[in-house]
Amino acid sequence: VEQACSVERFAGKRVLVIVPDATRSAPIGMVFKPLFHHLSKATAALDVMVALGTHPPMSEEAICERLELSEEERRGAFASVRFHNHAWDSESALREIGRISESEIDQLTEGRFRMEVPVEINRTLFDYDEIVIIGPVFPHEVVGFSGGNKYLFPGVAGPRILNFFHWLGAVVTNPAIIGEKWTPVRKVVDKAGSMVGIPKTCFCLVVEGSGLAALSCGEPEQAWDVASDVSAKRHITYKDHPFKSVLSCAPRMYDDLWVGGKCMYKLEPVLAEGAELIIYAPHITEVSVTHGKVLEEVG
Repeated sequence: VEQACSVERFAGKRVLVIVPDATRSAPIGMVFKPLFHHLSKATAALDVMVALGTHPPMSEEAICERLELSEEERRGAFASVRFHNHAWDSESALREIGRISESEIDQLTEGRFRMEVPVEINRTLFDYDEIVIIGPVFPHEVVGFSGGNKYLFPGVAGPRILNFFHWLGAVVTNPAIIGEKWTPVRKVVDKAGSMVGIPKTCFCLVVEGSGLAALSCGEPEQAWDVASDVSAKRHITYKDHPFKSVLSCAPRMYDDLWVGGKCMYKLEPVLAEGAELIIYAPHITEVSVTHGKVLEEVG
């Protein structure tokens, strides 16, 4: 933390720390708490925004749990930290920072799409002088590997860019994306990230169990580049043959079927043709907290 974030650089600055919500497993407090203790006496502000994407907002208690803060710590040393939940579906919470042109989209998507894409992000970011991203890197079904600029897009982004690259990921297909590094979706995410004109430092965590296998830091693209190579070695298991029947057990942090679908995405590459995959999730009681009403209308 001291090497990546010098006190001299951050002195007098307003700093926004962006962290994932509870659907991402990582010891975020292991980095956030030393960062706070290292910088908070020198900064004008050091606050936190949860990169929700389209997930539901988190309570004060849940954010404290995410940051591994006790009630005593929150009331004491960390009392000055303001918590922000991203609001992806509120126009007043967003700012358009530019557009990716038709020709750029054509190039980035390898000819799959040719359309202009507006790039919107949470306007609260522009109340700050520096952004620090803390988040894990895992194989991911939409972008290839999570982490880096993905905590900006879709983490704190608006629906138009968010919906676009999720649709792009669906067109490329999950088996061709998950565990692949330089996917068309990653190229769109990094292009959007380059349009955010605020200095960014990123801590990429490669997680095993409840601890770290590796930590890389620097600009988002560089830190992610290193971490995704480590993740590929640590998180991908290769099998000699595909399987005809797979049981996937959903962790409790997947609290609706929309997110619980990850249990299928992560195992789809080892399914044989015509195979069956069962998601075992007795704790899930609804299809989607965020999108349920729309899905019920469609049927």
